[in-house]
Amino acid sequence: MSYENFPNDRLQPEPDLKEQSGKWRNYLTAGLIIALLGTWAYIIWDKSKAREIIQKKDVVINTTSTQRDQLQKELEDATMRYDMIKTSNANMLHSKDSTITRRDREIADKKNRIQQLLSKVDATQEELAEAKGLIASLNTDIVGYKARVEKLEAEKVALTNEKNTVIMERNKVLKDFDSVTNVVAQKENIIDVASTLSASNFSIQGINERSNGKEKETTVAKRVDKLRISFDLDENRVAQSGLKNIYVCITAPDGKELTEEKMGSGKFSTRDGELKSYTQKLDVNYTQGKRQTLSIDWKQNTDFTTGEYKIEVYNNGFKIGEGICSLKKGGLFS
Repeated sequence: MSYENFPNDRLQPEPDLKEQSGKWRNYLTAGLIIALLGTWAYIIWDKSKAREIIQKKDVVINTTSTQRDQLQKELEDATMRYDMIKTSNANMLHSKDSTITRRDREIADKKNRIQQLLSKVDATQEELAEAKGLIASLNTDIVGYKARVEKLEAEKVALTNEKNTVIMERNKVLKDFDSVTNVVAQKENIIDVASTLSASNFSIQGINERSNGKEKETTVAKRVDKLRISFDLDENRVAQSGLKNIYVCITAPDGKELTEEKMGSGKFSTRDGELKSYTQKLDVNYTQGKRQTLSIDWKQNTDFTTGEYKIEVYNNGFKIGEGICSLKKGGLFS
């Protein structure tokens, strides 16, 4: 009897195995679901993280672009101020001093470096910071440049005013000098005119030279061999003692000036600027304030003619006296 129930006792655990297999299936399914959910959660987190990184990059890019644009505007503003200073003072800056030349070069170098930094599409924050610092330094340079230009302009104005003052003073001195010179010239001219000698007491004689060497005065033209002319130089207390030039001019009855180069004739200038011929020139050693008598003989290669011979005496360009000698036609026995 006992052997008949034993096989039934060995088949009783089978329901537990099925139950355990179902539980493991459930566990596996739950694990897969959890893994799937974790995967999706990771994927969602990763996308969110990537989006956040992209957003941060976009913020950085936008911030960098904004900074670059702002720095570019500051550079353009600084360049405009610098160009305005140079344009408004173009005339003065043609003659630059060493300070202006050096600052021009420094400003140009900084502008080039700043533009290089701002031209980079992928400029870093360090490079933008360098550009910002250079722009601040550039603005400081431009302020100093403007101050130097204003100082030079003020010095130029001061020098111009000083030059104008000197020119005015020079012109005044020249004007005063000219006035003094004119006064002196006028006085010298007055003295010069006053020192001109005067001639008086004219005596003009026709002289006939005889074979025995004796001379006889005559008024008959055909017998006159020479004219003897004498006159006095009057006292003059202005004229200085010394050599004086006296010009004697003889005009024939026909109006012709009598000259003979071999006998010392020539030309002189009158005070009116006229060039006049003289018959003879006398170099007189004049004594101040003394009367002196002069005498000359005029002989010519041609015969004397009837009529009036006019004798004029000049000194210092002025005519100082004149006399007349009349020669007549002789009679049958003259």
